[in-house]
Amino acid sequence: MLTRDFLLKADCRTAFGDIDETLLWTGEQREASLCETLARRPGRGPVWVFGYGSLMWNPAFEFDDARAGRLTGWHRAFCLRLTAGRGTACKPGRMLALREGGETVGMAFRIPENELDAELPLLWKREMITGCYLPTWCHIALDDGREIDALVFIMDSRHPLFEGDTRPEVIAPLIAGASGPLGTNAQYLFSLAQQCQKMGIVDESMERLNHLVQQLHQPGA
Repeated sequence: MLTRDFLLKADCRTAFGDIDETLLWTGEQREASLCETLARRPGRGPVWVFGYGSLMWNPAFEFDDARAGRLTGWHRAFCLRLTAGRGTACKPGRMLALREGGETVGMAFRIPENELDAELPLLWKREMITGCYLPTWCHIALDDGREIDALVFIMDSRHPLFEGDTRPEVIAPLIAGASGPLGTNAQYLFSLAQQCQKMGIVDESMERLNHLVQQLHQPGA
């Protein structure tokens, strides 16, 4: 399982698997991306991070407030070819990202101001290994009525690992068969489905995908 301690100690060249050197970001690139993102920080309010995948149940960073929230204009999609972590280049899976259109309910986490220098580099080490996301400040409506701007990792459709075909029938066999140093791709999907059910999130495409992958995992499938 990916933990804060794992991220602190991880060497990105090896800890997540054999990542293509042409895709792997250096520490300097991650730092530059983080600085550029903070330079676009709206106002001087608290820094919130919006999680729509594993960040929802395993943020692995320090926070002092957490609420369910709604992001309008983007939806969940398994559109990132997964070649590390829970997949390999030889047998890639699919990872979750956000694509334009619809809306997403997830979890928003507030990072204390005095913890930003310690926590945000860990978040970038987790999410920006290959620079496949666009860190974006987005408006989030929290379930307690507050309106905030939060940091959201949105898929960069120009990235070499972007995959446009996200039909459940196409990607279910990929997710069912992929695994890597962090575990199986299927377990990620099952954990996501459980978290969404816990939060009352309805996503018919994801539920269909979860059903297909469970079928493929049954004995004799």
